[in-house]
Amino acid sequence: MTENKGNDNIDNKEEKVTEDQTEATNSKNIEDENSTSNNDGAELSETEKLAKDLAEMKDKYLRLYSEFDNFRRRTAKEKLDLQKTASEKVLSAIIPTVDDLERAIANTKSDSPEVKPVVDGIVMIKDKMLKTLEGQGVKQMEDATGKPLNTDYHDAITQIPAPTEDLKGKIVDVVEKGYTLNDKVIRYAKVVVGQ
Repeated sequence: MTENKGNDNIDNKEEKVTEDQTEATNSKNIEDENSTSNNDGAELSETEKLAKDLAEMKDKYLRLYSEFDNFRRRTAKEKLDLQKTASEKVLSAIIPTVDDLERAIANTKSDSPEVKPVVDGIVMIKDKMLKTLEGQGVKQMEDATGKPLNTDYHDAITQIPAPTEDLKGKIVDVVEKGYTLNDKVIRYAKVVVGQ
């Protein structure tokens, strides 16, 4: 019996060692699983962080590209507008000469044979200047007599009593013709309005 007790003690010790080893192995496996899942979590959050950074960078890139594209279009439009109206000052300076020629034609009403060639020459010069101006995009505004005042095109310099009832609040006379350059007013028509 004593031998059995000794064997039992040895068996118990072996079982206890085996149990301790099993527990140690199990706890090690659990720790490994925890560390693996922690690493996966860290990798996952790092992946998410990289994806978020990538999305932010794409958004910044798209915004920057859009801003640059808008800038490019705006500068191209401004350049085109500048080319269209670059000669505005020069053309505006020529217009009073056309006015002088029109006044000379209107004030020379002689039917004498000596004056007629001079008037014809002035008319030819005026027409040639108007054609040259039209070639550059300058157009004379239509005669506005009898039409309502439009401040986008007309500059009312004075008001007079209307000669007839239908001319009240309308343009009675055009003192100076207006001109546009590529549909932009470069000189407003100076008009007299009936009241």
